[in-house]
Amino acid sequence: MKNKRLIAIGEALIDFIPDKVGCEFYEVSGFSPKLGGAPANVCGAFARLGGSARLITQLGCDPFGDKIMRELAEYGIDTSCISRTDKANTALAFVSLARDGNRTFSFYRKPSADMLLTSDKIRAEWFEDVFALHFCSVSLGDFPMKSAHYSAIDAARKKGGIISFDPNLRFQLWDDPAILKRTVLEFIPLADILKISDEELEFITGERDHKKGIPKLFNGNVKMIVYTCGGKGAYVFTENNVSVSEATAVDIKDTTGAGDGFIGSFLWMLNELGMTAETLSDMEEREQRKCLDFSNAFCAESVRKYGAIPSYPTLEEIRQKLR
Repeated sequence: MKNKRLIAIGEALIDFIPDKVGCEFYEVSGFSPKLGGAPANVCGAFARLGGSARLITQLGCDPFGDKIMRELAEYGIDTSCISRTDKANTALAFVSLARDGNRTFSFYRKPSADMLLTSDKIRAEWFEDVFALHFCSVSLGDFPMKSAHYSAIDAARKKGGIISFDPNLRFQLWDDPAILKRTVLEFIPLADILKISDEELEFITGERDHKKGIPKLFNGNVKMIVYTCGGKGAYVFTENNVSVSEATAVDIKDTTGAGDGFIGSFLWMLNELGMTAETLSDMEEREQRKCLDFSNAFCAESVRKYGAIPSYPTLEEIRQKLR
């Protein structure tokens, strides 16, 4: 079971990280290009811990696409299912960092290459060894990549893979928040695991109180909800039990990719424990807490450094912290 592969589908892009923090966007004098995109980051976390990860996306035939391909390979992520196109450029995102490490984004993506990936590019054989398929909402707009997600979800489920969905809301990419909400609610029932943050709960469920909001999310195939609350810790909810893990207090430099690192390391732990889509509902509270503690430690290390995948710790580093 541990040799199974995590597959993610969605955007891979270049995050331009500012040379100064705690200032207005116009005050930044320089940016450094870094590999980004939530699905790529989740693969990066999984691979950083020694797991096998594969990314399904599309990049432009441009230097930024070349950079992403090279760096994904350097991080041990399988790039064999990445398409290239000359119809659009690779997506870019300029990041602004507040003093507390939180980010705002300015996207160059109208359209970008990943948005144009079509469902006929998805191959069933890509999922032969799938442990889980992970996706987010950024690539679920009204463009071809949405249909590619449906095909990938169907192929992964037929091979027994866990379906993992992190809405990872990016409001600036949607013309109407109501369409974003409707799309998220459309895909939630297709997932076995839903990862949601405290900042997203009210928008998606209409409830501020997680005791009222979380039950509304157990629709369709949903068996487990991973609820993250930043510095307040994280929860796992199933229809049978609830587990909680407190976050470790650290000096935060950059939260870029922290949520992606959390779910990527959480999925890695599930794979280590031999979990399947069929066994998620029966997972013991002790095992749930083990996964949460591991992912909280993973994120605590990540936010102490700049960037996403470059900030992710190794398995040995996490084991030392947990000792």
